[in-house]
Amino acid sequence: MINCVFENRNETSLRHVVVHAIVEKDDRLLLEKRTPGILEGGKWGLPSGFLARDETASEGILRELKEETGWQGEIVSLFRINTNPDRPHEDRQNVAIEFIIKPIKQVSKPDQESTEIKWVSIENLPPASELAFDHGESIKLYLKYKNNPYPLPLFT
Repeated sequence: MINCVFENRNETSLRHVVVHAIVEKDDRLLLEKRTPGILEGGKWGLPSGFLARDETASEGILRELKEETGWQGEIVSLFRINTNPDRPHEDRQNVAIEFIIKPIKQVSKPDQESTEIKWVSIENLPPASELAFDHGESIKLYLKYKNNPYPLPLFT
């Protein structure tokens, strides 16, 4: 949580903003295995991270995608804004902005937040217990959307 004092001197706690990338190529999703020692370490997740103060959500997700996977991408669509205050496995409260990203090319190596980057066949995705945070829910919603498109974004 971020602790803030407003102009009227009232204090409150605000949530962090994170961005998630749903990247698909040839019926495979780009997943990263989180480094041990960080929150949800050892689990698979979508490329994601905290939004920096000086960037838009669109800039932030493309930065995180490149940092964590080495891939450049192009935003296809905003997919979902997840405002669930009880997101699982969090040590802080986050609002997640999720994007569907078209992969362009791999331009660098992943940073230290990932031990493995893998294109995983949709038929062979890890079980929910091996996915970080609520990324399994995001993937499930994306696959539902992919099979039967509906207006985006989702607001949950």
